[in-house]
Amino acid sequence: MATRDELMALMQQFTIETDRYVEAAGERDSLYRTDLQALSIMVGAARAGVTVTPGLLREELNLSSPATTALIDRLDAAGHVTRRRSDVDRRQVHLEMTEKARVTGASLFAPLARHIRAVLDQYPEEQLELLRDMMRKITEATVAAKNEAREDAGAD
Repeated sequence: MATRDELMALMQQFTIETDRYVEAAGERDSLYRTDLQALSIMVGAARAGVTVTPGLLREELNLSSPATTALIDRLDAAGHVTRRRSDVDRRQVHLEMTEKARVTGASLFAPLARHIRAVLDQYPEEQLELLRDMMRKITEATVAAKNEAREDAGAD
C-alpha cells in the first residue's frame, strides 16, 4: 500500500512541477497558461483530424463565451492562430494554428521533452510499455474524475 501512496504523491508532485514549468516557459513568450492549453488542444485536435472552433475551446477549457473570445483575440493578435469562416456554414468560425505557434510551442516544450526522454531512455521497452499502459489508464481515470466533477458542479 505504501507504494501506491508514494505513486499518488509523485503524480501530484509531477502535476505541480509541470504547471510550474508551463508557467515559466510561457512567461518567456508572454503566453498565459490558458493560451498554452488552447494551443495544446489545437495540436491534439489536428492529430485527430478535428476542426477547432471557439465552441470546442470553450468546452474543453471550461471558459465563458467572453473569456473564450478574449483568449482567441490574444492568440490571433500574437500571430498564433488564424480565424477562417467555414466553407459549409459561414456563421461558424474555424481556428487554425500558425507556423509561429508551432515553432513557439516546439521551443517552449523542447527542454521538457528532452529531459523526460533522457529519463525514459533509461528503461527497457517492456517497462516503457507497462508505463504507457498505466499512463493511458491514469489519463482516462483523470478525464472520468473531471467529468464527474463537472456533473457535480452542474447539480448545484
